[in-house]
Amino acid sequence: MSFSGIQGHLLQVTVVGCTNLKNTEWISRQDPYVCLEYGSTQHRTSTCTDGGKMPIFQEKFTFSLIERLREINVVVWNSNTVTYDDFIGTGKVQLQRVLSYGYDDNPWPLQTKTGRYAGEARLIMRYEKAQNPVIPFAPSAPPYATSPYQFPPYSTLPQSYPTPSPYPAYPSYPSSMSRLLSATAALKHPPQEIFQLVELRGICNVFDVA
Repeated sequence: MSFSGIQGHLLQVTVVGCTNLKNTEWISRQDPYVCLEYGSTQHRTSTCTDGGKMPIFQEKFTFSLIERLREINVVVWNSNTVTYDDFIGTGKVQLQRVLSYGYDDNPWPLQTKTGRYAGEARLIMRYEKAQNPVIPFAPSAPPYATSPYQFPPYSTLPQSYPTPSPYPAYPSYPSSMSRLLSATAALKHPPQEIFQLVELRGICNVFDVA
């Protein structure tokens, strides 16, 4: 596939990390770093101290594309403070996919100077002016954990609580007005004993006068 007209376009390369690197240290953990070479342009990641076989970098670099250059050289080293740095492995990253689709996220194999397997380097590459651009899909977020306690609906009551019984009706008492009417009725209709007492007092008064 031909990719013409890419001269001077920008290519973004993120060095994510490495896996299963060849170990160059016997006692302590190795301190890897990655070098990228494209034409005359070189970039270097920071050293991942004690990264061992699984260093993580997450560093981004930008390259200006060259018309007929379709690969990036990757070299991984182990940093030493006293002696020379140790060579771990090298590999070639092909650009056909990222130039066609605008995105490439793949591990690339590394090998020693004798051609033996030395691990892998993972790169994420982006090219905005691809012929057939695709949008990478971000991984979906994990679903929220459901709560172990489920609240009952508002229209129902928990089974552990009985339905409250209605309050008992208070006894009715006669009002003040009804008591007054009863007393008035009693005065209008006095009992028979009252009439007898009045007659007796009248007889006594007659004898007193005589």
